[in-house]
Amino acid sequence: MDSDSGHYCGVMGVYGLPEAALITYLGLHSLQHRGQESAGIVTSDGSKIRSRKGMGLLSQAIPSTELVNLPGHIAIGHVRYSTTGSSKPQNIQPLVVDYSEGLLAIAHNGNLVNARTLRDEYEAWGSIFQTSTDSEVTVHLLAKPTHVAKPNNIAHCLNHVKGAYCFIFMREDRLIAARDPQGMRPLSIGKLENGYIVASETVAFDLVGATYIRDIEPGEMVTISDEGVKSEIFAPKEEISPAHCIFEHIYFARPDSNIFGENVHQVRYRLGQIMARENPVEADIVVAIPDSGYSAALGYCSESGYSLDRGLIRNHYVGRTFLAPAQKERVRAVNMKHNVVTDVVKGKRIILVDDSLIRGTTTKNLVRTLRENGAREVHMRISCPPNRFPCYYGIDFPTKEELLAANHSIEEMEKMLGVDSLRYISIEGMLSVVKLPKHHYCAACFNGKYPIPMQDTVMEDKYSMDSLFKDEEEEEHDAIDMQFGVNRRNKCGGIPKDK
Repeated sequence: MDSDSGHYCGVMGVYGLPEAALITYLGLHSLQHRGQESAGIVTSDGSKIRSRKGMGLLSQAIPSTELVNLPGHIAIGHVRYSTTGSSKPQNIQPLVVDYSEGLLAIAHNGNLVNARTLRDEYEAWGSIFQTSTDSEVTVHLLAKPTHVAKPNNIAHCLNHVKGAYCFIFMREDRLIAARDPQGMRPLSIGKLENGYIVASETVAFDLVGATYIRDIEPGEMVTISDEGVKSEIFAPKEEISPAHCIFEHIYFARPDSNIFGENVHQVRYRLGQIMARENPVEADIVVAIPDSGYSAALGYCSESGYSLDRGLIRNHYVGRTFLAPAQKERVRAVNMKHNVVTDVVKGKRIILVDDSLIRGTTTKNLVRTLRENGAREVHMRISCPPNRFPCYYGIDFPTKEELLAANHSIEEMEKMLGVDSLRYISIEGMLSVVKLPKHHYCAACFNGKYPIPMQDTVMEDKYSMDSLFKDEEEEEHDAIDMQFGVNRRNKCGGIPKDK
């Protein structure tokens, strides 16, 4: 990817395993690609909830030596990239709340399209919000007095939030996982010994030795407790309409994960094959932009007959540049991230393959460096269609102004990037390689057809909620011992303060 788009988050839940914190920690390592701003783990031993959270990568946020302070057989974890709400300590998840029905921890992947509307409503009632993330509105839904008497509080509240979401809730004695009625984000259940794991991607199961059971279905809520595993469809039947995010297959998910019923690498490989059929060009070698371009490049080579060579080497000690929140950090990371193998590219006509092209910063710099190292021609091939429309469901390109293809023709982009040719796969070609019916995928960032209507404008500015936090001292607010809603108590039993 040209790597200047942002991402959402990764979630992990464990039930019924003595070292739940360690298993969650390992699983989050495998989900680190989904967020590098902050990380958190919350555990329960059946009576007390404990938490550790911090800014940065998982290993920075929670040193492994601290896991001993997180006893319990239940745990949830979160790695975060902010798509609503800025990078502040109080926004770190899982959120831990204390309200009339007891303690509850929440981890959320996705974006709610009616968060601003709900927030304005609750603030009008006098509710106080402690974070600028859209996830917190769920807490206020749970705490609203008219909701308390409902037979299934969480399920009732899920029907009031709209958008793309995978939630994992943890009470002292149970784990609850839910997926939005469109199933936009991946969420799966696995089995490990006598316990269960829920995770954003199956790669988390592989790392800890768990066995994949199945995906949580769109509009489904699964409760795991001493009573076993119970499932219910919380969403009305007429609202369940699968719209899986195709960008998960294109870029976000790890190639060794299985999401939406098929392996990510295989989908990307087939995208590369289609790209070669649709956009042939005479060249000497194929070079992938590492690492996310490799699968598509292999597919392109299998179809075109050209050889794949390693003209670019990635420095793996530099994180994915799209995850750097500030533009200056993005540019600096781009310059550190790749190095050209001169002997491979010198005098060659190169087909440069990547999975997507968003803002163009990385690509422009790479093309310039390839030419400086003697590349004779550079033909750019992108294994997805042009990103011309904002995403309101959890990808950090929320305005058309940020999208290169939304504002420039192919010819203009060729000049801006310094390439001899630029070609994309077609929308029809992209949707031809996935297993499920075409209408089961969300391709709104390519075709502008949004499966979930916007109900407010919070997604048009990912920091719009931050205007509510005028006092700079909020930076020092303890993001763990938060008190929300009605009938709140003065103590969050067993929850230690963050360091």
